[in-house]
Amino acid sequence: MRRIAAEPLTAEGFAPFGDVLEVAGAPDKIINQGLCGRHHDRAALDFGPGGRAGISLFDAEPRSLPYRLEMVERHPDGSQAFLPMHEHPWLVIVAEPGPVPGAIRAFLAAPGQGINFHRGTWHGVLTPLHAPGRFAVVDRIGDSANLEEHWLEEPVLVTGPD
Repeated sequence: MRRIAAEPLTAEGFAPFGDVLEVAGAPDKIINQGLCGRHHDRAALDFGPGGRAGISLFDAEPRSLPYRLEMVERHPDGSQAFLPMHEHPWLVIVAEPGPVPGAIRAFLAAPGQGINFHRGTWHGVLTPLHAPGRFAVVDRIGDSANLEEHWLEEPVLVTGPD
């Protein structure tokens, strides 16, 4: 079985797959009588024709490292943002684009980091590493079947950072 090590989640490393959502750097605006910094417009949300934005709440079972990856999925009609409702690290798995998934990469999201997958990005399922596995998810709501799954010929073992 092939092994890959999760790398820290950074905006630069994750850019080909989507956006990292985190409070970093100076806020774009100061609002609410000077008591709140707004880090403005941090994700390229894309809901395709005939779709609209929806917010859902997910409660996923925690997994552990090493993690056995057997399947990836993608959403061809819209982006998908995951915003943790906890302060724990969690695993983000992606694959290079193509009609079938290319090289697989894994990222370890730090507490307070969310992500937004670009439309059509191959990715692993939601993988919290601690309970509770609660996330707010902003994605496309529409009539199309906005899900494709691809089962890997050989599972990949994702380990912690080296």
